[in-house]
Amino acid sequence: MNINLAITHALQILNNKLISNPQLDSEILLAKTINKDRKYIILNSKDNINNKDLEKFYTLIKKRSLGNPVAYLTNNKFFWNSEFYLTNDTLIPRPDSELIVENVLKLTKQKNKINILDIGVGSGCILLSILKERLNFYGTGIDISKKCLNITRLNAIRLKVTSKLKLYKSDVDKFNLGKYDLIVSNPPYIKTNKIKYLEADVNKFEPKQALDGGLDGLSEIRKVINKSSELIKKNGKFILEIGFDQKNKVINLLEQKGFYINSTQKDLANNDRCIVSTKI
Repeated sequence: MNINLAITHALQILNNKLISNPQLDSEILLAKTINKDRKYIILNSKDNINNKDLEKFYTLIKKRSLGNPVAYLTNNKFFWNSEFYLTNDTLIPRPDSELIVENVLKLTKQKNKINILDIGVGSGCILLSILKERLNFYGTGIDISKKCLNITRLNAIRLKVTSKLKLYKSDVDKFNLGKYDLIVSNPPYIKTNKIKYLEADVNKFEPKQALDGGLDGLSEIRKVINKSSELIKKNGKFILEIGFDQKNKVINLLEQKGFYINSTQKDLANNDRCIVSTKI
């Protein structure tokens, strides 16, 4: 069977299950299967696929038809300027979180040798993207998941920033090491009772630990703000990702802990998504 026919058959399977972007997903999964890029799939549609690869491809398509995210099936996701390795132990990096990287780079144009803390480092996408862009910055990442820390280590090797990185398995409440010029965090912020209403790809496959922000969606954010107020240097910057409806409540929490609000940033869907603040 050639590439074109394989993709056509895959499209039927995914369309029957109402999967969005079936063409793109099919091309990415076939590229993964035969170890080529997507451009190759598009330009060589008449090339034949051997039976072993065809079987592997349809196994991936079956999993995708059941809602399994493409990023988990390929163990890969592009974020900022790099490809990140990931598994279903970590949250899938999203374009919304690039706001944090964007703001850090904007704020630190004239800075040298900054120490950054990432609370809830996950796959490492935020912290490592910053370290790759800024040669003299040093990063510390904490996470309660050992599996996440292992994935961050692998990604640090990929991005060649291991010499500038320290990782610790710790709950934010118990972490007391060092003082930081800048703190970033994308904590869990979905209300517990709202998780079941998320898209099936998210609800069924992404780690609940990285999504569940407690009954009011703010329990982890509170912890992160409280601890950041102790770990950050005076005049240090704190950049926090939030839920679309949490801006006013989070600003209140920040101000109670001695942070001055510099700005709030909107994501691509025009929702409030990121707060930049300074410890005063």
